[in-house]
Amino acid sequence: MSSAIELIVEGYARLKDRQSLEYLRMHRKRLAVDLKAKTGFDYRSSIAQVAQDIAALEAGLKALSSLVAG
Repeated sequence: MSSAIELIVEGYARLKDRQSLEYLRMHRKRLAVDLKAKTGFDYRSSIAQVAQDIAALEAGLKALSSLVAG
């Protein structure tokens, strides 16, 4: 089953909306930094999920780049 972020990335890639993909990636990266700085609770699963989101967004940006270049 596709995750929500994968469906969002697929939609933005289909629309060739690079700006939205880059914004989402930037947001997830800031979120990862914030989570890593927190203490007092185990945030490892949240950090792992955000890392997966970032990977999906980067794959979408790469696919979009190959569509534009090709």
